Amino acid sequence: MPVESRQGRGATRNPTPTRFNLQERSVEGEWLDQVEALDGVPKRRTTVTIEHPRSILTRNNSPDIGFDRSVNAYRGCEHGCIYCFARPTHAYHDLSPGVDFESRLFAKPNAAQLLHAALSRPGYECKPIAMGTNTDPYQPIEERWRITRSLVELLVETRHPFTITTKSDRVLRDIDLLKQAADLRLASVALSVTSLDAKIARTLEPRAPQPRKRLAAIKQLNEAGIPCYVAIAPVVPQITDHELEHIVEAAVEAGAAGGFYLPVRLPHEVAPLFRAWLDEHFPDRAGKVMATIHSLRGGRDNDPDFFSRMRGQGPWADLIRTRFDIACKRFGLVHAKFPLRTDLFQPPEGAQMRLL
Repeated sequence: MPVESRQGRGATRNPTPTRFNLQERSVEGEWLDQVEALDGVPKRRTTVTIEHPRSILTRNNSPDIGFDRSVNAYRGCEHGCIYCFARPTHAYHDLSPGVDFESRLFAKPNAAQLLHAALSRPGYECKPIAMGTNTDPYQPIEERWRITRSLVELLVETRHPFTITTKSDRVLRDIDLLKQAADLRLASVALSVTSLDAKIARTLEPRAPQPRKRLAAIKQLNEAGIPCYVAIAPVVPQITDHELEHIVEAAVEAGAAGGFYLPVRLPHEVAPLFRAWLDEHFPDRAGKVMATIHSLRGGRDNDPDFFSRMRGQGPWADLIRTRFDIACKRFGLVHAKFPLRTDLFQPPEGAQMRLL
């Protein structure tokens, strides 16, 4: 039963989370029918709840991920990317991975203070911190909350290496800090470009900046001396894969320092949300898209195994990899990563941040 407008949202559904043994909500539907009949379907507004976590550094020991620690300033993401693998995390709050994930957000305003405490601990070993690994650090609410900027300020002050992954040209607002870090070889940025087609991007990532803005941000960051990569992530077969070579070419023209791609992943609740999205926007090829994804994922919606989850498997995975490699050679996009220094780290001084 629709209880909010889907206009401007990626998910076409807002299912109740049940994966963590939460009881499915049951409501009397007649009054909702009357509200809809009298007032129409109300527009879903974005809300932000302040979260007070006890720690901010998330550790991982995954062998196929190039970092062992990350920081996420927000939960949920207003960009609304239908394929986002972070959607299932909203179920921890008894919220839907569907529209709730895009509209009921959580902010961590004390993130910089928590990171200050973590970096101050005796015996802390400095390694790059990744930002943007779960939800986008430069989603629209960063405009007001500026939590990501406070984290970057601390990392620059302590000369701690970090990486940023984003879909937003809003990262340019911190170019002053990123420039300071990059001059010391402490920072790199990856901007995700999944399609050059504005219509597809608007459907796939409804509230993320248009592709031309992301390419312009890649150009501006690299011209400022900040190594910025293009992340063609994810590649969605039968929807965006035909653009692979064009994105590589456009990224090189924008001066990208390097690039990589990732095939689409559909873990847990993402799979049924993605299927519903296909039925809504691409009914003519929905079956073909899912058949190709199954070919990439060993006959399943998702392959959670290390290494293969990032590369895919089978003939379709081989084809995408070969096309990407050929495009990189043709247009001159490098695979090399920008090495970050860890020897400049200076632990924070005192119990309070010097910046405050």
